[in-house]
Amino acid sequence: MAVVKVIELVGTSNKSWDDAVQQVVHEASATLRHITGVDLIHQTAHCKEGRITEYRATVHVAFQIEEHSASISGSPTKR
Repeated sequence: MAVVKVIELVGTSNKSWDDAVQQVVHEASATLRHITGVDLIHQTAHCKEGRITEYRATVHVAFQIEEHSASISGSPTKR
């Protein structure tokens, strides 16, 4: 049985919102394995002197949790 965890991250870029999302996936994949998808939640931007200077993307990142090895204990731990 697969279990998926979802976390919320914010990416930034000076190029575009798309690049901000790409930055999230790139950085998250350095420490998270089995990323299965992203959901763009919110887009914002920082402006200065009438121009966008930074694009920000709030993203939910879904990744599969690694299964606990049944060979260690033979059955799930009861608490």
